[in-house]
Amino acid sequence: MKATLTSLLAITLLCSCDSAKQSNGIQYPETQKTDQSDTYFGTVVPDPYRWLENDTSRSTEEWVVRQNAFTNSFLEAIPFRGQLRNRLESLVNYERFTAPVRAGSYYLYYRNNGLQNQDVIYIKSALNEMEEVFLDPNEFDKTGTTTMHMSGMSKDERFVAISVSKAGSDWRELVVFDIEKRKSTGDTLKWVKFSGASWSGDGFYYSRYPEPEKGSDYSAFNAYHSVYYHALGQNQSLDKLVYKDEAHPERYHSAYVSEDGEFLFLYIAEGTDGFECHYTPLNSGDIEFRPLFTGFEHKSSVIDHSDGRFIVRTDIDAPNYKLVSLDPAMPQKEHWTTLLDEKDYLLQDVNTCGGYLFARYLKQAMNVVYRYNYEGKDETEIILPGPGSAGGFNGRKKDSEAFYSFSSFTEPGTIFRYDIAQNQSSLYFRPDLVFNPDQFESKQVFYPSKDGTRISMFIVHKKDLVLDGNNPLLLYGYGGFNISLTSGFNSSIIPWIECGGVYAVPNLRGGGEYGETWHRAGMLLNKQNVFDDFISAAEYLIDQKYTSSEKLVISGRSNGGLLVGAVMTQRPDLMKVALPGVGVMDML
Repeated sequence: MKATLTSLLAITLLCSCDSAKQSNGIQYPETQKTDQSDTYFGTVVPDPYRWLENDTSRSTEEWVVRQNAFTNSFLEAIPFRGQLRNRLESLVNYERFTAPVRAGSYYLYYRNNGLQNQDVIYIKSALNEMEEVFLDPNEFDKTGTTTMHMSGMSKDERFVAISVSKAGSDWRELVVFDIEKRKSTGDTLKWVKFSGASWSGDGFYYSRYPEPEKGSDYSAFNAYHSVYYHALGQNQSLDKLVYKDEAHPERYHSAYVSEDGEFLFLYIAEGTDGFECHYTPLNSGDIEFRPLFTGFEHKSSVIDHSDGRFIVRTDIDAPNYKLVSLDPAMPQKEHWTTLLDEKDYLLQDVNTCGGYLFARYLKQAMNVVYRYNYEGKDETEIILPGPGSAGGFNGRKKDSEAFYSFSSFTEPGTIFRYDIAQNQSSLYFRPDLVFNPDQFESKQVFYPSKDGTRISMFIVHKKDLVLDGNNPLLLYGYGGFNISLTSGFNSSIIPWIECGGVYAVPNLRGGGEYGETWHRAGMLLNKQNVFDDFISAAEYLIDQKYTSSEKLVISGRSNGGLLVGAVMTQRPDLMKVALPGVGVMDML
């Protein structure tokens, strides 16, 4: 991410220099074309670069080496790149914490002292006690490409499953650690993907794929994502298969145990949108899943089990979501009891802690948080430091405290401790950064898209910005998979703003900022709406004199890379620089 933004800043500034005008003569390394094509419904579609899909071939490896060498030679010639790198390093080099997680008589949390490649997991016995390292992935792997994350704690809070990923792979290993002894139990589970660890008894439920053939670990097609139960101390080969769908090998499956340990929930998905939910009592001995929500049109998640009823966040008849209570013996919606009615803004999630429900809403792409009892009554607003993004409020019913984080475009990630009985927040940690946020201005504007739909957009710049159409502007977008782009801090954009640049983030359709209707308005046959929203954002920024087409950069990653790829193709006149990062370009 740092390298990408460094390149972005340098290339964009370079485009305003006279020397950039000579770059039209760039000679890229030659890429071989082959006579490869496919016929779809009578239309011949050429695919001359099919050979690059073989990611393990020598020719692909050599192509990557040539491309990297060419790119680096171009970037290294930029005269002020070193100065920019130094400023970025000074800004990224600050201490960062995450909200602590209670583990029996201990607290566990992540901390990064600044420039560490990976966050370190720390442990302490009290908030005001000395900390010690629990796990340091930087010591485990000197290359800095191994991550370690807590994926599930045992009900007795003695053990924690750590998810280990190497070299950026989606593949995980689950390694169990004894919290008191600060060491591994020896339990290591392989071929795990898209899974946590949900504990029950002396083990936990998790999801994995069959072991792939040797040599195809990262490129083989994955099928039969299945749920297993692992008992502590036994070899993975003895893990009990809990659920496998032979008829639908491409579906995803995950299991979750209720906090009281009475129920196991099974979630089944065919992709990233919509899922089923099934359940089974765990006190009967036999696991026989019963349907609770079927079909993949909606998303209904069980938040907790209380007094024989499930508390569920659902989008059924509520595109902005609502919270209901239901009897699993009569799960039909006519028998539901509504705890929190749907509002005209998104109910982003609901967490539980200390016997309360904490509802986090997204109102015009900014968070507001309310506390309720389990009947959905006694509404109490959690007063946040200001407009921005908040997350946390996780815990167990016995807890007397909760932690949450808050950030905005000009406020770095800050951790607060929330006293549940007193309904009071106190500062736990705030990072110290080498910039003055008072120099910056963050605002939210609204503009019409091509079809007249009202779109919101965040704009960040220096307070003394002159709207003369001559400011370099970075327009960042995503617009898909129900992902919300909210007001959050990113130290890497600070040098861009300090140099007079403008940073803009529109809330495109396809995202989750305004509920399921907003999401679906940018899906599938509606995908052009996302491109139109982004194009209209650029036109608005140019019309309002924030920038000009000669000073505009568009950027996005993954699905956002697809967005940039489409917009640079449809409207190449609109921007000077386009950066489609790891874009999903070949939808076939």
